[in-house]
Amino acid sequence: MKRQPWDWPFLAEPKELAGLRRALRLHLSLWGLPEMIDAAQVCVTELAANVIAHVGAGTPATLAVAMKGTSLRIEMHDPDTRVLPVLLDASGEAESGRGMVLVDALAERWGVDLRCDAKAVWCELATELTTPHGHTETTQVARASAQLALYGAANNVRSQGWSPRLRSRAVEASAVALISDLLHWLRAHGCDPDEALDAAQTCFESETE
Repeated sequence: MKRQPWDWPFLAEPKELAGLRRALRLHLSLWGLPEMIDAAQVCVTELAANVIAHVGAGTPATLAVAMKGTSLRIEMHDPDTRVLPVLLDASGEAESGRGMVLVDALAERWGVDLRCDAKAVWCELATELTTPHGHTETTQVARASAQLALYGAANNVRSQGWSPRLRSRAVEASAVALISDLLHWLRAHGCDPDEALDAAQTCFESETE
């Protein structure tokens, strides 16, 4: 799975925060990293809120997200090199400083990159990936991979030497064919395929919430 870096220019306004979170959720879902969504959304919200509070509402900013090794890297760019984030003691009744405390708690590490006319405040979140372009190897994924390998072998499906895109399409086609065959098997044994699909969808949603 190729996880290409992407960025999202925006004006630092409170009304923009929900849009940033939605865009992040969409991209992380497409990247096969749904388990990272909640922590990443918190970090993006806090980094953007810092720009609004300390650089100024309406400041042009950019959210940039990429993989760095097996970590998810989030950057918040703004044009003010004088205002830098500080990790404050946000305990007790402190009304500020909590944003970077949350980022510090969720991230493996964070920091600031200064340029001549801009800065990037960044953080890196640990994923469960073993390679930058791999997938999360949950028990369910491992079981499905084993079944797809057997299914492909039984149907003489070979993808060695194919490009990653073609290999991904071949695996997807095999997965769809396997699901279709299972539905035929259910109907042949007197079961309702639609009920089975509904039950599978409910199970999937409960395990991914």
